[in-house]
Amino acid sequence: MSRPVRIDSFLWAVRLFKTRSIAQDACRKGRVAINDVTAKPAKMVMAGDVISVRKPPVTLSFKVLQTTANRMGAKLVPEYILNVTPPEQYEILELKRMSGYVDRAQGLGRPTKRERRDLEQFLQAPVVEPEPLEDWSEVSQADWSEAPLEYEPEEPDGPSPDLLDWDNW
Repeated sequence: MSRPVRIDSFLWAVRLFKTRSIAQDACRKGRVAINDVTAKPAKMVMAGDVISVRKPPVTLSFKVLQTTANRMGAKLVPEYILNVTPPEQYEILELKRMSGYVDRAQGLGRPTKRERRDLEQFLQAPVVEPEPLEDWSEVSQADWSEAPLEYEPEEPDGPSPDLLDWDNW
């Protein structure tokens, strides 16, 4: 018969978390539940309990076969827990894996192969020389005066700034 063990210690012992402090943090954040009840790090777990661990984007579920507080090798883990995670959770995980970096914001992290190729193509593009300017000595003053203005300023609404009394403002 196995004795009750703290949940954080058990999760660390069966290698669901790398360290016990990470397991404690997961419990404190409400990511661990025993029999569908959120568990604090000191909650005791016994054989027959079902543990749910939420590791986004999935929630993994395990049935406790035996309890232990000592960390063990990966080959011994199946003697202590049984994976009862529904197949839908693994489908969610597979979809997330297949989506890859689709959600990656532009400009963050390493460039994708396509972005790298576009950048290389841009950098290797031939440099176009600008056309030489006209000889300005041939342009007469009359040509300049006849040229239309591209921008004609409008008269401002209200009094001009010169008429404002800044001392009484």
